[in-house]
Amino acid sequence: MRWKSFSSKGLLGSHPSEYKISGLKRILKWITGAILVVLLLAFMAVFIAYWRSSNDCDRNTGTPANPMKAIRYCEYGSADVLKFEDVEKPVPNDNQVLIKVRAASLNAFDAYVIRDSWVGRLIFGLRKPRDTRLGQDVAGQVEAVGKNVTQFKPGDEVFGICRGALAEYACALERGLAMKPPNVTFEQAASIPLAGLTALQGLREGKIQPGQKVLINGATGGVGTFAVQITKSFGADVTAVCSTRNFDLVRSIGADHVIDYTKEDFTKSHQRYDVIFDNVCNHSFAERRRVLNPKGVCVVAGMGGAGAKGSEAIGRILGGFTARGLSSFTDQKFALYRTKMSKQDLIMLGDLIQAGKLRPVIERTYKLSDAADALRYLDKGHARGKVVITVE
Repeated sequence: MRWKSFSSKGLLGSHPSEYKISGLKRILKWITGAILVVLLLAFMAVFIAYWRSSNDCDRNTGTPANPMKAIRYCEYGSADVLKFEDVEKPVPNDNQVLIKVRAASLNAFDAYVIRDSWVGRLIFGLRKPRDTRLGQDVAGQVEAVGKNVTQFKPGDEVFGICRGALAEYACALERGLAMKPPNVTFEQAASIPLAGLTALQGLREGKIQPGQKVLINGATGGVGTFAVQITKSFGADVTAVCSTRNFDLVRSIGADHVIDYTKEDFTKSHQRYDVIFDNVCNHSFAERRRVLNPKGVCVVAGMGGAGAKGSEAIGRILGGFTARGLSSFTDQKFALYRTKMSKQDLIMLGDLIQAGKLRPVIERTYKLSDAADALRYLDKGHARGKVVITVE
């Protein structure tokens, strides 16, 4: 009995299963410890990044050597955070054009970028916005050019996209500008770039053909008014979705049919469409499929403009990605796209205006000093066409 006891515990040791359990416990303990270390390091990195994040509002406290007036925002919030003040006049690098700004226009992006949201902080700066400039659409005269710029010279009248357009001067890349059509005002030219490119490139995703039936959901905002007119210029039959007060507007820019969303849900009609250009995204995947032709395309172009806020905006964004994924299993397609800066597309938009096929719709015009009021109005979500800022 003594030998048996010795051999089972003293010589042979524990049962093999006990070794396995013990080994698993050590592995789990190591994994748990590693995860805790990673989480701690991640927390410390975010904490340090948060408190180190700053902007030029913290650094530039003296009087600018070459001052100009500009709109900037040093904190996140509402339009109340916008400041109209003196800042340093920008200097173009070798690939840039310095523009004396004559007009700029606001987009939904300008309302989104200043909002205090966790998504915005992840993208634009954790504690404070990294870039305090505002505005993207610009029209004006070339003041100076970098040594690598070959297509423009001082005195040229241009329009296009740049960062910090809400200022007396702004720098833009050569590829982001086009010559302003001679029969177009600076205000009209400034209303074109981002909204026009978004509409043109989105409709191109829909592969619109002459004679097709196309529905524009959200037809009276900046993008929507351009989408209606561009669709009509392609020779398609256009149905515009808007409120009662905007019937005359959409008909004046070419809509063949109008649906009043306050009285009728277009997804419950018997009409079918070859293309839906959805600038609002306030219907489900199934609802939109119901009114698409068997091989129709729904272009997910927006999320309701500046009026969509918080969880509503995020929900519409996620809904767009969900619809895109689900459409992989159907003949009907939901297309997502990102608006790209394109000189050729800017030129095309300019040509459409010169040909009388495109007319910028401008509802209100504000002075640069009143940019906060302009953004406040845009943020209500009911602007018709574009809101433009003039720079004296």
